[in-house]
Amino acid sequence: MKDKKQIIGDNRKRYFIDKWGEGYFDINDQGHLCVCPEPEKGSAGPIIDMMEVIEDIKGEGLGFPVVIRFHDILRDKVEELNETFLDVISESGYKGRYQTVYPIKVNQMREVVEEVLDSGQKFHIGLEAGSKGELMVVLAMNRDPYALTILNGYKDYEFLKLAMIGRKLKRKVIVVMERYSELLTTIQLAKEMEVSPLIGFRIRLTINGSGKWSECSGMGSKFGLTTTEILQAIKLLEGEGFGDSLKLIHFHLGSQVTNIQNIKNAITEATRFYTELYKMGVPLEYLDIGGGLGVDYDGSCTTKASSKNYNLRSYASDIVYTVKQICDIEEVPHPVLVSESGRFISAHHSCIITKVIGEVAPNPLASHPYSIGECHHLVQNMKEILDEISVHNLQESYNDSLFGKSEIDSAFRLGVISIEEKGIADQVFQEILLEIKKHIIKEGKTHEFVKAIRESSSQYICNFSIFQSLPDVWAIKQMIPIVPLSRLDETPGKDCTLVDITCDSDGKIDFFITGREEEKRTIKLHKLNEDDYYVGFFLTGAYQDVMGDMHNLFGRLNEVHVYLDDDDPNDFYIEEVVRGQSAKAVLDSMQYSAEQLSSLLKKSIDEMVQERHILPREGVKLSDFYERCLHTSYTYLQ
Repeated sequence: MKDKKQIIGDNRKRYFIDKWGEGYFDINDQGHLCVCPEPEKGSAGPIIDMMEVIEDIKGEGLGFPVVIRFHDILRDKVEELNETFLDVISESGYKGRYQTVYPIKVNQMREVVEEVLDSGQKFHIGLEAGSKGELMVVLAMNRDPYALTILNGYKDYEFLKLAMIGRKLKRKVIVVMERYSELLTTIQLAKEMEVSPLIGFRIRLTINGSGKWSECSGMGSKFGLTTTEILQAIKLLEGEGFGDSLKLIHFHLGSQVTNIQNIKNAITEATRFYTELYKMGVPLEYLDIGGGLGVDYDGSCTTKASSKNYNLRSYASDIVYTVKQICDIEEVPHPVLVSESGRFISAHHSCIITKVIGEVAPNPLASHPYSIGECHHLVQNMKEILDEISVHNLQESYNDSLFGKSEIDSAFRLGVISIEEKGIADQVFQEILLEIKKHIIKEGKTHEFVKAIRESSSQYICNFSIFQSLPDVWAIKQMIPIVPLSRLDETPGKDCTLVDITCDSDGKIDFFITGREEEKRTIKLHKLNEDDYYVGFFLTGAYQDVMGDMHNLFGRLNEVHVYLDDDDPNDFYIEEVVRGQSAKAVLDSMQYSAEQLSSLLKKSIDEMVQERHILPREGVKLSDFYERCLHTSYTYLQ
């Protein structure tokens, strides 16, 4: 019999917490998931019990699901990124600097952007924008005169004029040209507004990235200038008197690059562009390596789409040493290295917590008594299969049951058997699968049919919408860590998939991390009891917060911001509560008027009152209830 300490160790491995958690997450002696915002301090550092956070959230009167932001993790990631590059630069003798730029598309939430800027102030961290809306945010918030503002994406006249306003304000706003035509407008505006623009070129490398976004790079990319266009653009700038404005070369391999070899090849090619252009007399200063620094969502340390085969130190070393070597050979000054590693900075700080509110069992009627009696012989055949199952005929029994189930379904469609007989046959079929499953687990069988049997599982119903909260999981099958928050000192015994509360069959999660190349179709969770059972979806701080849709009119989630506090007995406090969208707010976004909806329903109720189908007192209560739900109700289940 294992003691609780051993079981906790088993669960730490079962959910791969040591691998994807990067020291930020662990299990405490109470069997609760906990957060370690300062992992470098280990057990001596502050530790936040997630169940204590849950109790504080309840105390705030908030319903679940809830987004929890650990701002101290966000700060730690900013510092880790910058200090690692600075350390490698010092170690290597690199003569250039390093500057981080946070691309706000990864998470545009104001609190996140403010935290990134505050924690990165000593590193002069900058911001990147790829749209006019983002540029308006960046112009207002990035006030550090030493920080960079990088502008990517397609640009129109208004976008470029906003950029020139930044130059009027003496900001280091660098406009990265994606198309040759953008350069023409930039030159025109610079002359009209009498400013000296800072210009960058995005180059189309021949190298592709790796992972789900590999097609964002290479010669087939929709962004960037070809070599011919770059040479023409340089001549244009020189001819118009802006030859000194070209300061930056930029490339981007796509998000979540999984293979370090692709990064090394891209850095080599981009540095060749940099040195060749510099030797032509172009006064370049910056080499922007873009984003792509991956996050190991599944803990496998592989090149699969949800992982990466490198760490931050090797990433920084490969970049710094490669650029240094090529520049030294070509006798070109080392450029200022710029990266846009938004996913790495923001992924770990945020998680989504929801409550399991029910179970759909694979055989909910297994305990109901039935009698074969005078049932059709097809049903009787199924019962014989069940009675004759042994360790020696598992494959045969499985095959026979599938064939028998198919015959029964066909017979029902043709009216040969009754609905009662079909119900009995369905129950017997589930009992066959359960009986076979008992044997294969006991015997440790590994035949092909075993996989299908093992994957017959319970569905745990979670109070959230996958379309709103985990769009990448639904759309591109992004792996994410999923862990229960409590009972981690108990061995979980249920093979489960997770389903949300939407009315869409796609609202489910049926693939889970294994810490290896392959995935699995179920996750081990605990049997539900009378206590609330919470599960967490982790590493959701990048993209998921800002990409959710209005499927089924489930709006934004309630949100809390958690900060460390050594003087607090629980080591934390909730600094801010951001309430999720009410039904009215969600309906407003779909062009519905709350007042009109209330009026229409009240009219219907009044008609029923006039016809004496509803008493006046009851009519008032029904109208009041509708109004209350419309204006104040959380869109998720209470």
